[in-house]
Amino acid sequence: MAIFGKSRTDEKAPGTGLFSRLHAKLSATRQGLARELGDLLLGERALDEALFDELEARLLSADLGVELTRELLDTLAQRVARKELANASSLYRALRQLLLEIIQPCAAPLIISSSVRPFCIMVIGVNGAGKTTSIGKMLRQIRLEGRSVVVAAADTFRAAAIEQLEVWAERESVPVIKQPIGADAASVAHDGLHAARARQADVLIIDTAGRLQTQSGLMDELKKIKRVLQRVQPGAPHEVLLVLDAGVGQNALSQLRHFHEAVEVTGLCVTKLDGTARGGVLFALCRNARLPIRYIGVGEDATDLRPFDAAEFVDALLPEAP
Repeated sequence: MAIFGKSRTDEKAPGTGLFSRLHAKLSATRQGLARELGDLLLGERALDEALFDELEARLLSADLGVELTRELLDTLAQRVARKELANASSLYRALRQLLLEIIQPCAAPLIISSSVRPFCIMVIGVNGAGKTTSIGKMLRQIRLEGRSVVVAAADTFRAAAIEQLEVWAERESVPVIKQPIGADAASVAHDGLHAARARQADVLIIDTAGRLQTQSGLMDELKKIKRVLQRVQPGAPHEVLLVLDAGVGQNALSQLRHFHEAVEVTGLCVTKLDGTARGGVLFALCRNARLPIRYIGVGEDATDLRPFDAAEFVDALLPEAP
């Protein structure tokens, strides 16, 4: 089927379209994983203990985690024992398929319901994960869909966060609801929801403070924001989007656990996949959390926040063996 003059095959072909850009953006993880796996598994290596030891080391170095790595190796070893895999190339293809099966259930782009107005998105995460930047890119996408948006600047502890949000919002002609530095974050969220309703906006996005997930007082603040939203509009927030920096590796699982316990995360945005060799943590997140991955971030441009496509991700990370 042709899409804007290009076939799906063209988009997936190396050197063209969206696939090419994602392939380039994931170069850090791919060089740390795919290149090494290619050297290891695309030759004439025997399927022996030495090969599995090397494979284990390379999966761990990409930050798939001990538990998931062990599970993958056990599954592959069983298939070798049953004579289902005859050589290293077939092992590589089997590994690609297993990884796809792990992340496929998590590929669930954010759907903004037109029956709810405003559709309220609460964005959470630690400092430096890329929350405000991701919100800015979301504004571009939502506006291109023809929807109206209001943003609430509920990170009231950092003037820079509010200023950054205002820059992104100004580019998209989106109003920003804010209060003075140090104001109550829940009050800002409250004002933002009322403002969005008064403007009959389609979407409200709330930027929250990003502080250490182990500080219980700060988690209590997020709980308060959620309670206040629910009092004004039952069912809100309709999406609690946790932004995670892929570069922190397995610590992302700890962050997810703490935030989920506090405010029940409904979706994930995994950022900075373009600058880390630890992008394998995305597989660990899917295997352990089983939450929808709404977006992945692979760069600074507005188009570098993209809905997560599991097959595209695996193809870009681990190219098919010739």
